[in-house]
Parts: sequence; C-alpha cells; structure tokens
Amino acid sequence: MDLRKIKKLIDLLEESNLAELEIKEGEEVVRLSRVPKGGVALAAPAPIAVAAAPAAAAPVAAAEAAPAASGLPAGHVVKAPMVGTFYASATPGAPALAKVGQQVKAGETLGIIEAMKMFNQIEADVSGTIQAILVENSQSVEFDQPMFVIA
Repeated sequence: MDLRKIKKLIDLLEESNLAELEIKEGEEVVRLSRVPKGGVALAAPAPIAVAAAPAAAAPVAAAEAAPAASGLPAGHVVKAPMVGTFYASATPGAPALAKVGQQVKAGETLGIIEAMKMFNQIEADVSGTIQAILVENSQSVEFDQPMFVIA
C-alpha cells in the first residue's frame, strides 16, 4: 500500500466519526486509530505524525490518582501510545534506556515501541525519578497500557 492511499485513509478517518479503521490489502494491513480527547500522542520519527491537543490539568490529576487505586506506586503513569513490541534499549545487548531510581527529564527517551516495522521512541512527559517499570524487554504492549511510573 503506498503513502497516497494511507493519506487518503487518514483523511477518511478524520472526516468520519470512526475511532478506528483497519484495511487489509493482500498480506498488507493498515490500522489507524484516533487518539482520545485529552490523550497524549508522542512524536515519533515516522513519515506520518498524529498530534493531539495538550492534555488539560484535570485529566492529568485523575491519571496520577488512578495508579494508587490500582496498586501501582504513586506518581505519573506513562502509558503506551500504540500497540506494538516494547524494547528497553535501542539495540540488542545495549544497556536499558531507563532504570528504576533513575532521574529523567521531560522528553528523555525511556524505551522504544516497534509497530509495523517502525520504531517509535517513548519519552518521559514529566521530569522526576522512575519509580517502576511495568513492562519487560520484548514484551507486547497494548494501547494505553501503563509502562512507567515517574514521581
């Protein structure tokens, strides 16, 4: 499937009230989904970038309060922005990009998610200390799955 067809599919998705669209053409599969309102889309080195509006203060506060109820350490939860395979380091055998107890700054890379043969950097959206890493190297992750807790 060429880039022009994918761009047309994106336009169709944006014009409709659909939340997700999946097209199969032979062995190729293209799956597009919208970022929910108040959600966060991370910039990725990809030919097609999807941007979301900045999150309001209330949803952030709710997102930080929810982990305490679910048994996670208190703090800001970084969630998977897409479905794919999580990698803790940029190359096999290299040290992990993030470790528990490590100080991170907003924008610093915590890991990588491979989705459809594209590698997308997962960045810290707040500065602080990593309290927990909730995913293993080479583990499949789902959309909105908690990955890191930063306090």
